[in-house]
Amino acid sequence: MITTNSTFSETLLKNIEEFRNLPVEAIIKQDVLRRGLNFSEDALKIVSGYKPKDYFIFTFDLVELKEMKNQENLKAPEEIRIKNGDFRLLPTTISVRINPESPYLVTLCEGKITLTLDKMNLGEVEYHPVPDYYRHEKINGKPIGEICPVIEWGYLLYLTAYRMCQYFDGKEQCQFCDLNTNFIQQRKAGRTYTGIKSIEEILEALNYVNEFDTTAKAYTLTGGSVVTDLQGESEVDFYLKYAEAINNKFPNRWISKAVVQAWTFEDCQKLKNAGVEIYHPNYEVWGKEMFAKICPGKERLIGFENWIERVVRASEVFGAENVIPNFVGGVEMNKQTGFQNIDEAISSTTEGLEFFMSKGIVPRFTTWCPEPLAALGHQESAPLEYFCKLLLAWKNTFEKYKLPSPKGYGEAGIGKAVFSVSAFMDVIGFKEIRN
Repeated sequence: MITTNSTFSETLLKNIEEFRNLPVEAIIKQDVLRRGLNFSEDALKIVSGYKPKDYFIFTFDLVELKEMKNQENLKAPEEIRIKNGDFRLLPTTISVRINPESPYLVTLCEGKITLTLDKMNLGEVEYHPVPDYYRHEKINGKPIGEICPVIEWGYLLYLTAYRMCQYFDGKEQCQFCDLNTNFIQQRKAGRTYTGIKSIEEILEALNYVNEFDTTAKAYTLTGGSVVTDLQGESEVDFYLKYAEAINNKFPNRWISKAVVQAWTFEDCQKLKNAGVEIYHPNYEVWGKEMFAKICPGKERLIGFENWIERVVRASEVFGAENVIPNFVGGVEMNKQTGFQNIDEAISSTTEGLEFFMSKGIVPRFTTWCPEPLAALGHQESAPLEYFCKLLLAWKNTFEKYKLPSPKGYGEAGIGKAVFSVSAFMDVIGFKEIRN
């Protein structure tokens, strides 16, 4: 048994010991996601052969850009994949969330890039590879990764058509979200960051993907919420024109997904007719009271009960298995407005899982990253114990209703999953009780 005197290591080992019905890979992945990653100077000196962070929508960082002394925002990879090490890990893909204070250090050990925690070797590290289409021409002077970035180890094209959100205008933004503040800091830092990407830019980028890429299997069309209008269009009309244009030019080329608000039944039908297969009306957090605290704009404009009803009705359009709403795992334990007790938080969230999965709808979750420029500000994420219990609650409910693996997320299971912002795909199919 690996032993250590560090609080960080003790926490990890304690949870690995306690939650024997979860794979070690998933527990480590969740802890890295909640704490972020620190990179040594040597680990950042690699100058080619990997894809740096594109900041495809949010920062997913635990510090502001101005606090990154080693230009981690320009040098750190989009994702890492770890394997072997002291726990003999199967390949595990993890989104990079920069935190220079994190105990999880990516560094060089005996000439190999390695993830360490105190004296523990958690595995050899690979950086997210550069897709072939990234090597081709710029679009309107912009890097192709700005117009059509890729994540999930090359599996998912991420099309953020609108990089702002109108809920920020009335200070009604979701409290965990740093969409607009990220846009501002990225532009101040000199990064090419497009507020509204044109259809022509996106189609041109997808042309390169279509010609040179064989790895990407899905795309997500998304962006900020439109409360009034955007360039004279409603949210529905704005996003529909992108979906229609992509489907007309590249019919059935990729699995098509859209992350927008909870639309009416009629508008969902329009989205389906435009060629979108997977619908993600993210409900963010379960419970009317918590929803109102965390998502004040969405509560005012649509309301929790109405939001949930629309999610359920969407299953009549897309099929229940193709409605996959996201929630932000851990945000219900934020220090300002959240639960103080882990089991109370898990009980509330499990109620939502039970509600949806009993209807054949499979929510996914992302791991809350307390971004300093979000309204909730800098604070510790939820404890690792919470995330272990959340994984078990998700897995047990999923198995209870014998649901299929979510479409558009690649393979499931340890050593296979590419979804990088939580371990829900990693635990699917895990049956063992570890010794």
